[in-house]
Amino acid sequence: MLDAYVLFGAIVASLVLTQINQRLASPILAIFNRWLRWLIFSLGAASVCRQFELIDRPFWALLVGFALIYFLVETGYRWLEIHALSVSPMPLFPRFAVNSSGEEWPTHPRSLALREWLRQRGFRALQSLKAEVGPGIYLRTSIYQDATGTLRVQVTFLPQAGGSIAVCHTFSTQTAAGDRIVTDNLFLPFGGFYPENWFVERHPWTRSAASLLKRHEVRVRAAGAPPAVWDLEPLGDLNQQQHEVERINTELGFLLPHAERDDHGKISHEGRYRVWKEVWQLNYLGLAARY
Repeated sequence: MLDAYVLFGAIVASLVLTQINQRLASPILAIFNRWLRWLIFSLGAASVCRQFELIDRPFWALLVGFALIYFLVETGYRWLEIHALSVSPMPLFPRFAVNSSGEEWPTHPRSLALREWLRQRGFRALQSLKAEVGPGIYLRTSIYQDATGTLRVQVTFLPQAGGSIAVCHTFSTQTAAGDRIVTDNLFLPFGGFYPENWFVERHPWTRSAASLLKRHEVRVRAAGAPPAVWDLEPLGDLNQQQHEVERINTELGFLLPHAERDDHGKISHEGRYRVWKEVWQLNYLGLAARY
């Protein structure tokens, strides 16, 4: 009877979280919901087997066994997703263009509060950009810069399956030594490599722009070199970043050479494993790979 109550409570909680997250698009709520779905499957399957005496094993063994089955099934599903991404025409490093459509900021109160916070902190808008990642699907981003010209923040709007929009922040600083310090809270898997002079930290659990900025400022002070003024406009800098990262990942084997992509896809087998591993870390622990 206790198992039935726990199972029913988990189902209700999962449904409630799903409805809430269709509006909030919170990666943190999504993590809790994934654990709940794992529990629901394992507990439900184990309870059915025990109730109908299908398998003569202790309940805890059934629970662990079905949890492993869930892991294997989802692993297979993720591998299919990664393979589909690899062979699809969707660009892994899309090129950005100026967003002149006027669809820049969502009208959600949280997004408007973020824009007001940026203004209060002295950030001024530089450019609004977009990149097409699929037919009619655009990745939109707005670039802001502080009064000193040494700190840029990239506000990225990620469309979600339910029609909601998730907001992520990326703080970037160049140093006089030629290094690039990046602190963001993106929750999308990357799995690849960055240039040696890039120092990237990802904090998917940190959804507050103010908290992320504090962490970035600590990292800049610890770098030991003074910040440098940005000399490229955002559009040119962002597309240059995309080109450089794609080149490095091709050289290091994360991406296959261009001549082999038509037959084998864009991502190598090693690269697919790295993406799969980071997908699991992000989806269930909220941890990005260390770069």
